[in-house]
Amino acid sequence: MGDTASFTKTITETDVVLFAGLTGDFNPAHIDSEAAARGFFRARVAHGMLTASLISTVLGTRLPGPGTIYLSQGLRFTAPVYLGDTVTARAEVTEVDEAKRRVRLRTWCTNQHEKVVIEGEALTMVPSP
Repeated sequence: MGDTASFTKTITETDVVLFAGLTGDFNPAHIDSEAAARGFFRARVAHGMLTASLISTVLGTRLPGPGTIYLSQGLRFTAPVYLGDTVTARAEVTEVDEAKRRVRLRTWCTNQHEKVVIEGEALTMVPSP
């Protein structure tokens, strides 16, 4: 309970283009500078799920760590992530069910200004000891 871990990454043009190609999400808000300049955020933004995937990095590599199975994730997108932003994904253990090998975690991402851009909660199953 209370353990935390994080992962930090700067979101690049390459990240956004590769994510668009991988997922098929070519929304102009992500890939077209001219269209994005006229849009809601006035500039290109990273895909929300690209940013959220950094939470998966924390869960699968740091806390609970290798062998963790993702069971569910709730997300709330609270601010945009622009190309060039440095995002830190964090997780904090809030509940442990040893009998079922379940760990519930508060999850959130912040940008380089410590502004929360995503918040949520994950449920994982941890490997057998």
